Amino acid sequence: MAGVIRRLDEAVVNRIAAGEVIQRPANAIKEMIENCLDAKSTNIQVTVKEGGLKMIQIQDNGTGIRKEDMEIVCERFTTSKLQTFEDLSSIATYGFRGEALASISHVAHVTITTKTADAKCAYRASYSDGRPKAPPKPCAGNQGTQITVEDLFYNITTRRKALKNPSEEYSKIVEVVSRYAIHNSGKSFTVKKQGELVADVKTLPNATILDNIRVVFGVNVSRELIEVGCEDQKLAFKLYGYVSNANYSVKKCILILFINHRLVESTALKKAIETVYAAYLPKNTHPFLYLSLEIAPHNIDVNVHPTKHEVHFLHEDCIIESIQKHVESKLLGSNSSRTYFTQTLLPGLPASTSDLKASGPSPSHEAGERVYAHQMVRTDSKAQKLDAFLQPIAKAPPASSSSSSSSSSSAPSAARPSGGATGACGSAELGDEEMLDALAEVEPKEAEKMETSAVGAEAEAGGEAEGEGEGEAAPRKRPRVNKEEELTAGATPKRRVIKLTSVRELREEVTEKNHKGLQEMLQNLAFVGCVNPRWSLVQHHTKLYLLNTSKLSEELFYQILIYDFGNFGVLRLSSPAPLYELAMLALDSEESGWSEDDGPKEGLAEFIVDFLRKKTEMLEDYFSVEIDGEGNLTGLPLLLDRYVPAMEGLPMFILRLATEVNWENEKDCFRDFSRECARFYSVRKEYTLDSDTQPQVTLTPSNTRYT
Repeated sequence: MAGVIRRLDEAVVNRIAAGEVIQRPANAIKEMIENCLDAKSTNIQVTVKEGGLKMIQIQDNGTGIRKEDMEIVCERFTTSKLQTFEDLSSIATYGFRGEALASISHVAHVTITTKTADAKCAYRASYSDGRPKAPPKPCAGNQGTQITVEDLFYNITTRRKALKNPSEEYSKIVEVVSRYAIHNSGKSFTVKKQGELVADVKTLPNATILDNIRVVFGVNVSRELIEVGCEDQKLAFKLYGYVSNANYSVKKCILILFINHRLVESTALKKAIETVYAAYLPKNTHPFLYLSLEIAPHNIDVNVHPTKHEVHFLHEDCIIESIQKHVESKLLGSNSSRTYFTQTLLPGLPASTSDLKASGPSPSHEAGERVYAHQMVRTDSKAQKLDAFLQPIAKAPPASSSSSSSSSSSAPSAARPSGGATGACGSAELGDEEMLDALAEVEPKEAEKMETSAVGAEAEAGGEAEGEGEGEAAPRKRPRVNKEEELTAGATPKRRVIKLTSVRELREEVTEKNHKGLQEMLQNLAFVGCVNPRWSLVQHHTKLYLLNTSKLSEELFYQILIYDFGNFGVLRLSSPAPLYELAMLALDSEESGWSEDDGPKEGLAEFIVDFLRKKTEMLEDYFSVEIDGEGNLTGLPLLLDRYVPAMEGLPMFILRLATEVNWENEKDCFRDFSRECARFYSVRKEYTLDSDTQPQVTLTPSNTRYT
């Protein structure tokens, strides 16, 4: 018996159609976001409860809906985007069928609050099955539209049971909003769970596409992106976007594709581009792609899928081939940097450890920037240096005492243990007890804390030559040269010759405290790594040693101040730092030890400013500490290239200059100033990220200038 064909009830028809358009909460949000963008919104906020199944609220600041249109706004095929079928060939809006709100209202409870620019108040209405439950009521509200969707799929039990994981649904909602946020730069998007104070995605209205990618996917993606763009008048298309370079890959391809500003999918385009990347990326890894493709409206058919996530367009094969070639050309041009995992051996050890090395500039370097050999770090003292390739200049070595000659026969290492010279003392390996005895033997009681680790060839090689006033050693930017070695062309820059007796005596003090065993260890160690900002691990022969980075760096900067005396560059501050404010900050801290018996802080701060201003000429000439006429600190000494001290210690540095330095005696003044300056420049535990407290940086020096 043949079945009877019946006309379905209108409610059944609408519910079936709604199930095709709104498949899950993310589809509903996509449709409503497109309506917001069509209404010229610049701020779109999405709030979700239980993955969108319990409640979805989306609010915008667009043009709003007229009160007269609220009667039919949730009926099927009611739209302001087109009037005739021919309008589809030139459609420039997201929506055109008028099915979004209608479909949602058939499977959920919908409430709309809206206000237009010329309306005196907002209006609110609730809808069910495409029709308002009651006439719109006036209410308070901002310009724009707020749509609240509650109990999604309440009348489709099977669909609701299939979507039983709220977390999964919420992640898909975040994905949809994030992709629209990336593409629509210049508009603010926010998505969060109801009751949460912090949004999971928040983009700013003045952000660029690259800024939005950084917010959504992280800095690791954004710094590895290549900008792409091409146009073809014949095929009538234009492409713009960002694709990852050969250094970045993920397990699953991320393709954000917009065609005529619609978020769509294209399997053919995805496969074509992945074919290009197959030659660059490791097996089973994929790229990140954001592409915005604009095609002439008359060449594209947007009405091929209920959810509009697929489109068809003319000349598809030719357009995809053109895009494929353009992406490949961009990848070829950006192949100057590749990162690989290699195995390296520590000197003298059979075991290997995984190390990350780059065959070219790291991704953080600007395009075209080259990393020179003197900017790299040698971890093995036996590695060859560039000095071997430089022709010596015919110049007789300066005369010196026998004790000076014997102590300066090795290359610098104490100040830079990871890049020590190849010359080494011939002493045998020290035992553990002997090493500890050596440390205890040469350790001073107070300020001279780390002579044991940081003395050595740095003091001898450069210090003796400078102390004699002949053949001054090179600046800190280049290796020091031994007195007994011939000077090379790369080690004879123009420098001031300092012949002050006090400076010479300070250099001799450092040399006298040299310990040969520690010097040999620092010269020939192999740098292993940093345990934390305070401790470093090094290997010497078959033993591992922990170096106190704080004390070692303090001694390093002290010796730099003594041996490069009067020959420092200037580290400019981005904005002048008032000495009075710095002194007040220092006096407010517990470290200053201020008490009421010392007098008012304001008076002490003014005294410090006046006192240091009187020393301006000497500080600038000898130590490159610049203070302007208004009492502002404008420059600090440049002790190491590309090194900036922790500015949190600057207030105490200024206070201690006025209180802890003996300004009456020349030698004591130079020693005390160098000690205080070295303490400020050293790596200090309280100013590192690993410390319990992380003070906020208030001053930022920048724009270093070498003088």
